[in-house]
Amino acid sequence: MPHRGNFGGAARSISAAPAGVPKSRTASPEISVPKSRFNLAWTRYDAPSDPLHFFVAPAWVFMAPCLLVVVLVMAAVSLSLPSILSGLALLLAIALCAATPLLVRLEQAFAADSWQRYPVMLVSIVLPMAMLGFATVRWAGRVESLEWDLTVPLLAIIVMFANALLNGRMVSILGVSLGIWGGGSIVAGSLPGIVLLFAAAITYVQIAVMHARSSSAEALRRASQNREHRRAEELLSEYESTGQGWFWETDRRGQLTYITPRIASLLGCAPADLEGRPFTDLFELKTAEQESERTLVFHLSTRSSFQDLQAKAATGESEERWWSITGRPMHDQFKNFLGFRGSGTDLTEHRRSQRHVTQLARFDSLTKLANRFQMSEWLEKIMNAPRAENRSCAVFLLDLDRFKQVNDTMGHPAGDALLKQVADRLRTTVGDSGRVGRLGGDEFQVILPGHLPRDDIANLARRIIETLSQPYSIEGSRVSIGASIGIALCPDDGSKSDAIIRNADLALYAAKDGGRGRHHFYAEDLHSDAQERQQLEQELRDAIANGDLELHYQPQVRVTTEKITGFEALLRWNRPGHGYLSPAKFIPVAEDAGLISAIGEWAIRTACQDAVRWPQDVRVAVNVSTLQFANPALPAVVTNAIAAAGIQPSRIELEITESVFLNDDKATEAMFAALKGIGVRLALDDFGTGYSSLGYLKKAPFDKIKIDQSFVRGATIDGSRNGAIISAIVSLAEALGMETTAEGVETLDELDLVRMLGCSHVQGYIYEKALTAQNATERLASGFTAVARGPRSARPPRQTMLRKVVLSYGDHRYNGTIRNVSQTGAMIEGLWNVPEGTTFAIQLSEGYQVTATAKWCKEDRMGMEFAVPLELDETGAVSFLPPGARRTRPEATLLRKAG
Repeated sequence: MPHRGNFGGAARSISAAPAGVPKSRTASPEISVPKSRFNLAWTRYDAPSDPLHFFVAPAWVFMAPCLLVVVLVMAAVSLSLPSILSGLALLLAIALCAATPLLVRLEQAFAADSWQRYPVMLVSIVLPMAMLGFATVRWAGRVESLEWDLTVPLLAIIVMFANALLNGRMVSILGVSLGIWGGGSIVAGSLPGIVLLFAAAITYVQIAVMHARSSSAEALRRASQNREHRRAEELLSEYESTGQGWFWETDRRGQLTYITPRIASLLGCAPADLEGRPFTDLFELKTAEQESERTLVFHLSTRSSFQDLQAKAATGESEERWWSITGRPMHDQFKNFLGFRGSGTDLTEHRRSQRHVTQLARFDSLTKLANRFQMSEWLEKIMNAPRAENRSCAVFLLDLDRFKQVNDTMGHPAGDALLKQVADRLRTTVGDSGRVGRLGGDEFQVILPGHLPRDDIANLARRIIETLSQPYSIEGSRVSIGASIGIALCPDDGSKSDAIIRNADLALYAAKDGGRGRHHFYAEDLHSDAQERQQLEQELRDAIANGDLELHYQPQVRVTTEKITGFEALLRWNRPGHGYLSPAKFIPVAEDAGLISAIGEWAIRTACQDAVRWPQDVRVAVNVSTLQFANPALPAVVTNAIAAAGIQPSRIELEITESVFLNDDKATEAMFAALKGIGVRLALDDFGTGYSSLGYLKKAPFDKIKIDQSFVRGATIDGSRNGAIISAIVSLAEALGMETTAEGVETLDELDLVRMLGCSHVQGYIYEKALTAQNATERLASGFTAVARGPRSARPPRQTMLRKVVLSYGDHRYNGTIRNVSQTGAMIEGLWNVPEGTTFAIQLSEGYQVTATAKWCKEDRMGMEFAVPLELDETGAVSFLPPGARRTRPEATLLRKAG
């Protein structure tokens, strides 16, 4: 087995190798040994890693003083000096040993397989020993006092010292023995000795060959091991330095004995400061996520292996750092526990990425509310609760009214900003009562867990609508929108999440159809309404494609002269199999289906063509939707329609609603300027019912203000403030030089009122219903004078609905449906041939029964008059709750905003 030796000379030899000897890129050059007759082993090896390939050891220089000591001892014992020949031999031996450094460099200058190394070995080792043996034996033979019992031990000591200096170099050691005893045999001149010397030389050569081969094999093995160890060390060092991972080691007490320096620097100290401290000091064990940390302590205490345990690092940084720890226990050959050894990797970025992915997967990126997936999870969790009483909940589906107009007029960035504010208000309003999510676009969802009274749910829905309908500030502009809510209850409206969502969606459609800005609970008859709506949309598309839409014209009459000055174009659709359908029924469908713009352009062209047949001083008014107004092509559409019809632009009046002022910016002003540049008139429609301030009247070049019929209706009722509102609008319009038109005038007393308050024009059934284009032309041909015809006063306002009720007559019970209702009466269908004057007890709701008398009956419909007028709720609608239930409930029972 070869022994370790001095590597310094080997390293210098390789670094000084000739250019013909290739070097590797590693720290220790790799020598490629060419094949030659002196090559005893064809291989590749790292020369500096194997000193046995070099015969002369650097320590051989110490043989020179040893030889000098031998000479002095022999001279002192014999009191004589060696002969001249013996002295010269001794001096040559000492000189050769003293020249060892030069001979070492000379040998290492040759290639590892070079034959020149053997003569160097003979000169530096064998020859000095042969000179020593020759000189000592000759000296001892000449001087009698130098007996063999002194000389032989001295030579044996020299052999022993040579073995120590040569440090396991077997060929050189054998050369020492061969040289010493060979030199002595030459002096003796004995033939047997010479023969033995020759045999020893042959044996020495064989041994040298064998040793050289074994040394080459050992060198190859060592070189391979060294390369593997060096590569592993370099890889681990690079792994640590790049920060991809780190290593640690503890003793049997769990105290650190090694830690990667980079980890120590992250902890704000040096590696030496951490050594001797408990391994658990590297982590924060008292965190919210303690499961993995406790597992780490468990494994350390039970001395068991662990892998990929996540732990929070005790770095003290403001941002959390997480590590994944792997370790295994170490044991000695007697199975004694020595400690732990393991590695760690940084999980911070991975966890951050995981959180980001989770955020994207479960939360809406814009509003930070829960997304559709998470809301569905929550609803499923409630529906699948183990206990039946925990499966109750209420689901709100919210849709923003007029949000699309904001998106189209102000752009998507403004729409996104609006959605963020809506989300904040919705989150605040619902508070801890439930969970809020965004499903996409302008659709939101609220889940209220638990069984709640319908009244409390309705109160929360109204509060949400009221909160979301308050003005917003977007990019310096004041924006107002609304909200409609559909509500479905579990388990009343379904026991599966899909059914609940579908039914809430149907309720949302019903809320929109009812006029938007309201909430609606799910009812079973909404399924048929949804199917009807889908059918209605398809037939409306066909009607647009086939040209089945019509424009009817309602006269606008000047109050002072009662002369027709113009017509308002009203959209009509004679739906096959259903007759004329109310615009309030199909216009919302057209808006939702994106058909309103095409309808609007058709209406402008058709109105211009119809107006050609009328006198020059009769105008035609056409409604312009918000989407049309936001379209930069609107002026071109109007110009082309006027040019194609060949009429004066001043005869066209475009009626625009306040919603166009959602985006009170330069684009709106530019559109007004472009339209006025064409020469058309502009009218502000439905004034007072919108959500904008009066500030726009300072800039918008309106020619007329139209007073909405909601102010006209009921204006003659005692205590109504509508008359004061109409008077204020008229005064404002006169101050701004604008005309006014009162819409929806149906009774003589309403006509008298608006005439007294100063309205310049009237439009309504009191003068004429809407006429077809042909009838309007014929009407004008008969004269411009309009005659007011109608009832003196209006009946109480009626509310359209579909509500199931039970009618009692004696012991008989009948099911009926309220089609419309007012405070004083209702129209109920479901009973045939009811005699006039029949009195029924009508069950309006649970615990609320009223008495009513039949005033008329036609087919399955009858008009009922209540014995006692019904009360109105806070919204002005007829209330179906008993008077006691309409009292204010204790505040603690209401759903309130959190905080």
